[in-house]
Amino acid sequence: MKTLETGNLILREFTENDFDAVHRYASCVENLLYITWGPNTEDHTQAYIHMAITKANETPCTDYQYAAVLKNTNQMIGACNLALSGDEGEIGWILHKDYWKQGYGTEMGKALLKFGFDEVGVRRITARCNSENYGSYRIMERIGMRREGFFFDNRPAHKQSERKYGDELLYALLKEEWDTYKEIAYYNALPYVFDDFIAVPELSDGLIHLVCIAKKPAVPEKKWVPSYDFAICLGSEKIGEINFRIGYDGGTNNGGLYYSGQIGYNVGEKYRGNGYAVRACRLLLPVAKAHAMIKLLITNSHTNNESRRVCEKLGARLVRVARVPEWHDLYIEGHRFSNIFEWSVE
Repeated sequence: MKTLETGNLILREFTENDFDAVHRYASCVENLLYITWGPNTEDHTQAYIHMAITKANETPCTDYQYAAVLKNTNQMIGACNLALSGDEGEIGWILHKDYWKQGYGTEMGKALLKFGFDEVGVRRITARCNSENYGSYRIMERIGMRREGFFFDNRPAHKQSERKYGDELLYALLKEEWDTYKEIAYYNALPYVFDDFIAVPELSDGLIHLVCIAKKPAVPEKKWVPSYDFAICLGSEKIGEINFRIGYDGGTNNGGLYYSGQIGYNVGEKYRGNGYAVRACRLLLPVAKAHAMIKLLITNSHTNNESRRVCEKLGARLVRVARVPEWHDLYIEGHRFSNIFEWSVE
């Protein structure tokens, strides 16, 4: 079984020498308040360690049981696992209470997602917890998982409850969502320069021209980046608008611009079909280069064939058809999937 590493932890196979560390958290009621098993007797803990060692040596491995060890002290502080069923996996974790609220659970969760998706090759990973276990479901949210279900009386109640059964939360993440998060991180890391808005002359290709009608500063509290608004003009007539957003990040999970793009355009209906949107996009290249942007995202609804053709005529590459997250304005407007195009302007 492969050893995993995070910023502060080593996730390794269990050994018989882990008994004392495991029993410290596995026998403590406070540590197991929301856990369906325990508190352990010594025999229970010994049986668990034996099971974890056995699972690690199975071929193929279907239940990756990890001991979580601090790098700087070699102290075992908890455990986590990835259990497989077909092409799906389920993850879980536990930490000794002395190490709560220090980010270790988040590190374990991220490591298990990365291992499951990138190395094991599962298509979907889930995690579950008692609905009152705030610490656990906040970890699920911090590592990018979505809440998929709330199940009433679906598990034993927590150990201080007078109820027999407790409610359960189900979180999940798809491989395509995991890959999307990695793409967002890639684009967020791209360089750009913004010291101030540049003076924009009239941009013309001899047929249409763009006139800058607004320069909108960033709104940090809303994660809105600076942007330019242009009128698309044919002679003296305005036939549409195009805007250009500077930078790559913004929004929840820093993914706002991944779904909405750096360029948005709208051409009046009676002027469509003449290539004006393509021309307008190309006229923005000097502005993009002035801010040292080397790649631009242009997005559109997966049913908008006209806008898709604009991207194709620009030579933009279709990165993926992405599921729009519920927190995004596009979702609120009724969009569920977006074409994500990347246009290289180097």
